[in-house]
Amino acid sequence: MKLALTVIQVLCALVLIAVVMLQSGKSAGLSGAIAGGVDTFLSKNKAKTWDSKLAKMTKWVAIVFVLLTLALSLI
Repeated sequence: MKLALTVIQVLCALVLIAVVMLQSGKSAGLSGAIAGGVDTFLSKNKAKTWDSKLAKMTKWVAIVFVLLTLALSLI
């Protein structure tokens, strides 16, 4: 049981690393500070972009990773 959970946790960690590395950077430097309001106004369909899907995936994979870590610490 512990070995199976450990293997799943390692796979989950690798997926979490990959998902975080695939996301684009949030900071655009000085140009992002100046034109930041325009970006949010023009990106009405942000929920359907690849970055938003990766952000949601990061959240869920991180939750699974934390739960697996807690489960392994109790076993």
